[in-house]
Amino acid sequence: MENTVQYLAMIQSYTIIGISLIIGLGAVSACIGISLMCCSFLNGAARQPELIPTLQGKVFLLMGLIDAPFIIGVGLAMMFAFANPLLAVIK
Repeated sequence: MENTVQYLAMIQSYTIIGISLIIGLGAVSACIGISLMCCSFLNGAARQPELIPTLQGKVFLLMGLIDAPFIIGVGLAMMFAFANPLLAVIK
C-alpha cells in the first residue's frame, strides 16, 4: 500500500513537470514564431504598402497555423492533468 502511494505521487509529480514543459515551451515557441512573422509582415508592408491586404490575409492564416500546435499541446496537457492514463497502471 505504501509503495502504491509513492508511485502515484511520483507519477503525478513527473506529469506536472511534463505539463509545465509542454505549455511553457509551446507558448515560448509560438510567441517567437509569431513575432518573427509579424516583423517580416511589417517590413514588407513598409516597403510596399499596396500589398498590405494580400499580406494581411496570409499573416492571419499563418498565425492560426503557428498557434495550432500550442493549442493541441495545451489540450494534451489538460488531458494528462485531469484524466491521467498513467495512473491506471498503478491501480
